[in-house]
Amino acid sequence: MIATVLVANRGEIACRIFRTCRELGIRTVAVHSDADENALHARVADATVRLPGSTPMETYLRGELIVKAAVAAGADAVHPGYGFLSENADFARAVQAAGLVWIGPPPEAIEAMASKTRAKQLMGIAPLEHVTEADLPVLVKAAAGGGGRGMRVVRQLADLDAELTAARAEAMSAFGDGEVFVEPYVEGGRHVEVQILADTHDTVWSLGTRDCSLQRRHQKVIEESPAPGLPDQLAQELEELAVRAARAVAYEGAGTVEFLISPDGKAHFLEMNTRLQVEHPVTEAVFGIDLVALQLRIAEGEPLETEPPSPHGHAVEARLYAEDPATDWTPQTGTLHRIAVPNGVRLDTGYTDGDDIGVHYDPMLAKVVAHALTRAEALRKLAGALEQATIHGPLTNRALLVNSLRHKEFTTAHMDTGFYDRHLPELTQQAPDPHAPLAAALADTHGRSRFGGGAWRNVPSQPQVKRYAMGDTECEVQYRHTREGLTADGVRVIHADAGRVVLEVDGVQRKFEVASYGDDQVYVNATTLTALPRFPDPAAQLAPGSLLAPMPGTVVRVAEGLAVGAQVAAGEPLLWLEAMKMEHKITAPVAGKLTALNAVPGQQVQLASLLAVVQPT
Repeated sequence: MIATVLVANRGEIACRIFRTCRELGIRTVAVHSDADENALHARVADATVRLPGSTPMETYLRGELIVKAAVAAGADAVHPGYGFLSENADFARAVQAAGLVWIGPPPEAIEAMASKTRAKQLMGIAPLEHVTEADLPVLVKAAAGGGGRGMRVVRQLADLDAELTAARAEAMSAFGDGEVFVEPYVEGGRHVEVQILADTHDTVWSLGTRDCSLQRRHQKVIEESPAPGLPDQLAQELEELAVRAARAVAYEGAGTVEFLISPDGKAHFLEMNTRLQVEHPVTEAVFGIDLVALQLRIAEGEPLETEPPSPHGHAVEARLYAEDPATDWTPQTGTLHRIAVPNGVRLDTGYTDGDDIGVHYDPMLAKVVAHALTRAEALRKLAGALEQATIHGPLTNRALLVNSLRHKEFTTAHMDTGFYDRHLPELTQQAPDPHAPLAAALADTHGRSRFGGGAWRNVPSQPQVKRYAMGDTECEVQYRHTREGLTADGVRVIHADAGRVVLEVDGVQRKFEVASYGDDQVYVNATTLTALPRFPDPAAQLAPGSLLAPMPGTVVRVAEGLAVGAQVAAGEPLLWLEAMKMEHKITAPVAGKLTALNAVPGQQVQLASLLAVVQPT
């Protein structure tokens, strides 16, 4: 039996595997990069081994170092998690050659299916060799790995070469393999997949369907099981195809077979992921199982039951990202001061209070999962939990998730992979709470007075004034200290202390939980505020048209021929930054003349560095 497992991964998935190992009495070993020295997965493991370097290419993609770490730590098995080397047949062989148990499918099965090009050939599907106008639109995809990295939709033939170059670079950075291929792009399709589990005794389970149609940058955002609204015959066909694919390569362990369902109801095979999926918790919830525990059992040679357990209810998962969906999904960095969700939902995360969110890895903070008797109940439960969650730190996609879960197109199961292309502006709108700034000001006043500050004035008739920024909006609040206590126009102050404010608005008492970090960051319920000086420093004003780096990263390229003095159009790509394993396009904010260009390929830039200035026409 397996006694010690090394997880060749990081973050949320490493923590999730460790949790099951602890429940089974199995010791755990973590590997970590220099950037992850204090990461949660390194802190919770029984033992850790440092992999020198910070980027994926330097650390988690170095299979030979991970095998040495497993041997040195006395592990007898390796679990690859997902991403990185999880679908690398050579790594699986190296693990086995070292006398360790590989918790995954046979290397031959990985080889047959892990490369999307080889998988399609096995299923009788050939990628496009030569693309013509008649083939458009097409999808450029990385042959190795997943998670939307190395994927590009091409609608104009003139863009193909540039998108192929970008996809290769992104795939190499994320997976150490720059192979890409081109296939037809199905417009308006639904992304549906089937979870399979196979033992070494010729038993293959099909564990229902999952719908993963809500995607950004071809990376899943909300997943659910079972896939809603599928005709029974189609669902059965998908499960049969998945089992057939598993048997075709003598599969063992957990895997996922993915399909795109076109608007005419036809199933198109996409790929088989020979690993655990990010969205596996929804299947666990519906079937009442632990897929990691079953992976371990299969690796030990134990048989599965002849038939899988019966499904029960509906489960939905939302991926919480540190990103700004309204600005091209720009990743966010900084300190995650606090993260907590209400009881009754599952939280899988690789972060805890006080952790830093860096630039080297995927910006996913956590997965939040709700299970209920019906789909409608599960959606309501998850939306409510996200709305009530405490998330103090960089900007996240929380509002997008809540709005998506309540959108009519989604609640009626009429969504497809173009959902965010159609609805993003409305889904990112969040009406700011008009009373949040007042609550922040009252809490701040109370906190300062407790520690020797005070808010009294020599002229009592003059109000206290504080300024805050809520996103791009600035506001000013006024309140007074009187013999009756704190007062504000139109609002009755029931209670105020440094962490909690109760206001009566139009006869209704509203409660505000307030938390402050540093001198300017304030969180009031789900609203984030930045305290501003009452009199702004004129020297701090930026020239119109200034382009600041939205995150720390590396300049990978500058638009061909771009130079100071050039005329540019609004939205025209100027340069590209690489951060969090993806490329991010920086475009001209307005039409005008480029008066400054401070970026060159290979340059490391910090958050808010001045990249360029476009003088508006």
